[in-house]
Amino acid sequence: MDLHLKDRLVVVTGGGSGIGAGITEVLREEGARVVILSRSAPDAGWLQKTGADFLKVELSDDAACRAAVDELRRSHGPVYGLVNNAGANDGVGLDKGPDAFRASLDQNLIHYYQMVHLLQEDLKSSQGAIVNITSKTALTGQGGTSAYVAAKAAQLGLTREWAVEFLPHAVRVNAIVVAEVMTPLYRRWLDTMPDPDARLGAITRNIPLGQRMTTAREIADCCAFLLSDRASHMTGQWLHPDGGYVHLDRAIAQ
Repeated sequence: MDLHLKDRLVVVTGGGSGIGAGITEVLREEGARVVILSRSAPDAGWLQKTGADFLKVELSDDAACRAAVDELRRSHGPVYGLVNNAGANDGVGLDKGPDAFRASLDQNLIHYYQMVHLLQEDLKSSQGAIVNITSKTALTGQGGTSAYVAAKAAQLGLTREWAVEFLPHAVRVNAIVVAEVMTPLYRRWLDTMPDPDARLGAITRNIPLGQRMTTAREIADCCAFLLSDRASHMTGQWLHPDGGYVHLDRAIAQ
């Protein structure tokens, strides 16, 4: 299926690692032009292989975001699509206090708003699309991670809000709710456990479809579809490519 993304410019925040890297790879396979915005440079060999471009930016810094958007417009032209992806579960719970909570929101939420704010005219003129990458924790809770959960829940609300705000301009806004996906960050978390393999087995046994982790590629394929005009009448949706993890009864997988 041709997704009609060839030569369209898509910005992917945090697009050089984990789920973001998977999204970048699929978009490049579909012929899209991709600019990664991130504080950390991707592996140089991987970047050359994918053919994506990279701009170094601290996304929690509003001025840095503005400068990065000005630069990508100068060097690449108007933006068609935005994938808000950058962020990490930083474990800021009730014990950390309001200063840590606010700082976490800067890392995980505020730049979602900032990037849409800065790119809104591009998106309107191209009748483009936004995909917000969020987390199942927004719907299920997790414990010990108040700030991250607040950010992810807000992203779901903003997906609906922006879908309404962009209706007159035919810009579609959707979210992908990520559950259990094996990424380097997830692997590092597992490796902090006394028995990582046992912990992984306990997790996958509760994933109804196939009792396996979702792959970054499966998230990326969903994202590419949502960015494409093949999803031309989808907006304000929260998609769950998670093997039934959030919505199906855990007893099914036993």
